[in-house]
Amino acid sequence: MIPIYSIISFFSLVFHQKDVYLELVRNCYEAYVIASFFTLMCHYVAPNLHQQKNYFRNVQPKAWVFPLKRVQVPRSGLTWFNIIYAGINQFCITRPLFAIIAIITESQGRYCGSSTRPENGVMWITLLQGACVLIAMYCLVQFYVQLKEDFASHQPALKVLCIKLVMFLVFWQTWLLGLLSRKKGPLQPTAYLSALDIRVGIPCVLICFEMTLFAILHHWAFPWRPYDLNRQLRGPDRPELYTRKPLAAFLDALNPWDHAKAAARGLRWLLHGVHNRMNDSSYQTHSEVEPETKAYAHSMTQVTKVTTGTHSNSGASKDVERRNDEHESRRKRVHVSR
Repeated sequence: MIPIYSIISFFSLVFHQKDVYLELVRNCYEAYVIASFFTLMCHYVAPNLHQQKNYFRNVQPKAWVFPLKRVQVPRSGLTWFNIIYAGINQFCITRPLFAIIAIITESQGRYCGSSTRPENGVMWITLLQGACVLIAMYCLVQFYVQLKEDFASHQPALKVLCIKLVMFLVFWQTWLLGLLSRKKGPLQPTAYLSALDIRVGIPCVLICFEMTLFAILHHWAFPWRPYDLNRQLRGPDRPELYTRKPLAAFLDALNPWDHAKAAARGLRWLLHGVHNRMNDSSYQTHSEVEPETKAYAHSMTQVTKVTTGTHSNSGASKDVERRNDEHESRRKRVHVSR
């Protein structure tokens, strides 16, 4: 996230004639960031979507955060999860869609990025984009509120704060500078500053400087140690080799196909699944979460605690290993009984 914002802002300074198109690319990447972070949080629960749904079937949803506190929450944790899932992943569709509309209107001379007149496209695109990003961020915050106690060892608060600060600072900073530089505004061209400097130069320089500070914060919010094999707990499930080489893993992380499928699943649930939600077992009885799902979420928490240094002695690490072995043997007994 930090390198992309910095590189695009730098290119906007160099190729200022194409600033509108580069800004739209950055906006599309915001959808990828939110969806990727949501995927990471879901992975803390269980490694795949099927087990995640089994987990949330037994979850009692908390009240909606402000300003929807008076809205009734679903009785089923699975329905609640599907709402969050669709609300976040819709951004993967709407953000690129509005970017395409903006590119078309800009090519026809109807975008006018510095205008606030209703006959130009920028005002309507900005309003609709703002509504979609608010829905996505609200769902992300609600997901964090629901699970913050369970994932305290993963520092979810700091992770959410990093993403919100970067996205909202860039958005409102650009919007405020555009408002101040409009006609009869306090920020007008001078003998030393042109209109292009105010509209493109100042925001891009500020973003490049701010991303340096956010890079330091991200270093603490998203540590690499939990993913180092040498720091993993020993046990039968401990991997011996990485599944991919660094370049292959990097390219796989940039692959948007997973997020496209997630957005399609969310849209399908909104159009079809929502009408059949009452048929799910979570509305009939409180089904028990599968033992392997519980064991996975618990082991992920314990691994993070050990790798981040919260266990200060080897006795605690052995106790964690013993509990992981118990979870593994219980999972195998359940599998054999089935």
